[in-house]
Amino acid sequence: MRKILTVLAALASLSLANCGYNAIQSEDQQIKANWSEVVNQYQRRADLVPNLVNSVKGFAQQEKDVLLGVTNARAKVGSIQATPEVLNDPAAFQKFQAAQSELSSALSRLLVVTENYPQLKSDALFKDLMSQLEGTENRITVARNRYIKAVQEYNITVRSFPTNLTAMAFGYKEKPNFSVENEKEISTAPKVDFNPAPAPSK
Repeated sequence: MRKILTVLAALASLSLANCGYNAIQSEDQQIKANWSEVVNQYQRRADLVPNLVNSVKGFAQQEKDVLLGVTNARAKVGSIQATPEVLNDPAAFQKFQAAQSELSSALSRLLVVTENYPQLKSDALFKDLMSQLEGTENRITVARNRYIKAVQEYNITVRSFPTNLTAMAFGYKEKPNFSVENEKEISTAPKVDFNPAPAPSK
């Protein structure tokens, strides 16, 4: 009897492997790992915002609307629970993406404003914060690209025959991905040019 059970278990395991169950499991775990890195890098950016706002406020307190826009956008980002469950809820994923896009836009507007304040641009703390922000934006881009690739591979697996039958049997569905329309906007790190443009030659 024990031998029969062992053989049945082996056959079941082989069947699951051939039908793509193990591949789906592996790709699903890879997506979760990549998502965690995306969230970590976005959180790193959000953590920089208060110090960045305070730094700008010290030189450009009159730019209240822009500073408030960044603060509010950060608050909206912080109100969203970016748990792995978001990956199975397209509406929640879209809400997360929209909040991050809003913060990216608010930061871009803030950086445009800083161009009008040479003393701010030469401030050591501001320079350090900008360096950290640019590095974080670059890490966000890398993390997002890894996530996008992992989701693309997973979605192909759950749509392809015969693994799509396994996916349907176990309730695995396609996962939402970052949309193309604002991919360029979000994945481009904010840049600040600390060197004034050369005067045109006469």
